[in-house]
Amino acid sequence: MPKVGIRDVAKLAGVSTGTVSRVLNDHPSVTQELRRRVSGIIEELGYTPDPSARSMRSKVSRLIGIIIPDLTNPFFSELVQSAEQVAAKHGYNIIVMTSFDHAAKEADRIRQLTSRKVDGIILVPSNDFHTIKLPKGLPIVVVDRLMPGYSGIASDHRNGVRLGVEYLLKLGHRRIGFISGPKHSVPANDRLKGYLDAMEHAGGAVQNPGPPLIMETAFDYESGRSAGNYLLARARHERPTAIFASSDQQAIGCMRAAHDLGIPVPAALSIVGFDGIPLSSMTTPRLTTVKQPIQQIAAAAVAVLLTEQPAASAENRVLFACELSEGETTAAPQPD
Repeated sequence: MPKVGIRDVAKLAGVSTGTVSRVLNDHPSVTQELRRRVSGIIEELGYTPDPSARSMRSKVSRLIGIIIPDLTNPFFSELVQSAEQVAAKHGYNIIVMTSFDHAAKEADRIRQLTSRKVDGIILVPSNDFHTIKLPKGLPIVVVDRLMPGYSGIASDHRNGVRLGVEYLLKLGHRRIGFISGPKHSVPANDRLKGYLDAMEHAGGAVQNPGPPLIMETAFDYESGRSAGNYLLARARHERPTAIFASSDQQAIGCMRAAHDLGIPVPAALSIVGFDGIPLSSMTTPRLTTVKQPIQQIAAAAVAVLLTEQPAASAENRVLFACELSEGETTAAPQPD
């Protein structure tokens, strides 16, 4: 059966194809009577507009590109899902690409999306993002990893971690370990600053008789497990009574390390994560975490693109507050 076209609708309605187009685009010049008549014929014939043809005429693809470093990271997966839901409400689809945290691949992904005429790009940049030359005129919003010289949208990583560490201090913990992210990561450095802020504010109340309680590693599960082993495999009076991990994946890995060493959580060790990924509510015991407002970040990023704002060089940053989600992995410390 041949596909019904706009000319078929126009012929049966006794109008021009331009009139049908104005009805489809809800143009105010169309009378209600004409709108009802043409709409009825559209429904009768089962006519569906060709989105690619409409895009060529309007020069709008209704596509948004999203570039993330790692699709296996639950935080980025949830960010993509949230952005897709928001974009769909506005009639947009998304194209997801992965840079593998590599600047050359990231530049290639940007070129590919530009060639596909996307209306804008949501970019979680690689750590070498500053080496990339961005295309002129294409709206690009930087998300999560805010870079010096660029505007963007992210959680308030620094104050979010400070909130979590202060919570542990209020419970009575004084030897608080910290699992940091990679030193070249902007969010990791901001989270480390939040930990140092809280510990410095606690001042003389902090006790650290043994080796340093900070471990730098990647954000994934295995790295968290290794860092947990490093922090916990020491004399009881030297090991931390609480650990703040810079990601929920690290925190869950640390929980495994504690289990392997026979250290019960939270009776002998409190653990707090960061991100608030869905998996954090499925652990046993349920993880206490500092939640990032991922849906708000995604919605704000899509909103920027829909206003067609080009990538800016000024540092116009939007930071969303994080919130503590109390689970079952935190308690007051046992006396030594």
